[in-house]
Amino acid sequence: MTTAYEKLVDRFQQMYHLQHLGAIAGWDQAAMMPAGGNQARGAALAELNTLLHKLLTAPEVEFWLQEAQAQETNPDTIRSIEEMAVEWRHASAIPDDLVKAKTIASTHCEHAWRSQRPENDWKGFSKNLKEVVNLSRQEAGVRAEKSNTSPYNALLELYEPGVSTQELDQLFGDLKTWLPGYIQYAQDNQSSVNIIQPEGPFPIEKQKALGLEVMKLLGFDFDHGRLDVSTHPFCGGVSEDVRLTTRYKEDNFVEALMGIVHETGHARYQQNLSEQDRELPIALYRSMGIHEGQSLFFEMQLGRSAAFLSLIQPLIVKHLCDGTSQPCMALDNLEKIYTQVRPGFIRVDADEITYPAHIILRYEIERDLIEGSIEVDDIPELWQQKMKDYLGLDVAGDHKNGCMQDIHWPMGSFGYFPSYTLGAMVAAQLFSAQKKIMPDIEAQIQNGNLAPIFDWLKTNIWSQGRKYSTAELMTRATGEPLTASYFKQHLKERYLD
Repeated sequence: MTTAYEKLVDRFQQMYHLQHLGAIAGWDQAAMMPAGGNQARGAALAELNTLLHKLLTAPEVEFWLQEAQAQETNPDTIRSIEEMAVEWRHASAIPDDLVKAKTIASTHCEHAWRSQRPENDWKGFSKNLKEVVNLSRQEAGVRAEKSNTSPYNALLELYEPGVSTQELDQLFGDLKTWLPGYIQYAQDNQSSVNIIQPEGPFPIEKQKALGLEVMKLLGFDFDHGRLDVSTHPFCGGVSEDVRLTTRYKEDNFVEALMGIVHETGHARYQQNLSEQDRELPIALYRSMGIHEGQSLFFEMQLGRSAAFLSLIQPLIVKHLCDGTSQPCMALDNLEKIYTQVRPGFIRVDADEITYPAHIILRYEIERDLIEGSIEVDDIPELWQQKMKDYLGLDVAGDHKNGCMQDIHWPMGSFGYFPSYTLGAMVAAQLFSAQKKIMPDIEAQIQNGNLAPIFDWLKTNIWSQGRKYSTAELMTRATGEPLTASYFKQHLKERYLD
């Protein structure tokens, strides 16, 4: 006789396979699909998301969960059921028609954003964004009522289980007390540093070849993934079929290369989730903060370090300079380029000291937007004021480099942005823990012996999936729950000392 838990396993396996198809359709939409296919693709994805929602919220699932919780005694099975129940609660909080409406609205808004952003068309963009915000508020309101919390907290729970606006306000409030000083001090420190900026053109094919070789160095499994181009870099797909993208500029290889390193961190996590129960919630990534922690470990802790740059400098020369070194590609100059502190308009191109300011700005705006204390029309003025306050920059009227630059809001992903700064803290804490058990870690990186680093991450983070809460996962890996102290110390050592 089939047990209730076995029936749940069958249902979640079925959903995983459909989610796989949805992920590849989404990747294709961003990287390959002709523009004219968007309306049909949006309708297809809405239909798929609605079907997935129906499968998860069907009456029998609640019955199976209750039966399984009463029947099962194995601790691992009980944990698996708990994570299934989390997925069921998230899905059952909102009706099918809202899932479908939000998918259609966000797909339309995101696709239009791709052409509206280059044209600085705030008026056209804001019209679509208002519909996405309206539906996101409806979703947040329904979720908040079911879980007895605030609307923004209800969305935050989807990305960062257990984290609240109260904690974020305190955390970001503390950051705002010392971050401006760090930014200024680092800039003063670097004011007399002479940097030779590499001058292109750097053909895209050569940049791609360089990126692929660096991905190989970082252990990316090309039998289960690939690299492509999209308007906004991302990593998607499933563990068996990971898709990551970057974007290239012929006059600047710096951002694309580090973007590839960043997305490879996401991909390695995805590719190394536990193979046992891979199709079940218990084996999925713990939170977006942990996920961003892996990408920022690769980019900030590893990628921008002097040791790693010395490892890849010969590859940069080989691919971009035809094997002949130039002063701009000398190791000491590359180190200066990749640790330069310079407030800028674009989040994804920001250095790691100014980056949290970009996140705090977005968090404060989206929190107030979902809570209803501001409206979409207020965003440009608020963005302008906060850019002046936090980074000393004037972005008035330049919406494409201001409030239109990110893909998250057009996609309806409200509650995601805090994960980036939480991830920076995760990355610093993980690297600090590794240094304690591998005192010669810098020499190992310089020599290309990266396997011990990745093995440690696989053992302590990647393979653990959702077996533990974020606090438990970090405590088991590093000896204590997530704290900002290692991130602060990392910035101090790299930029201020």
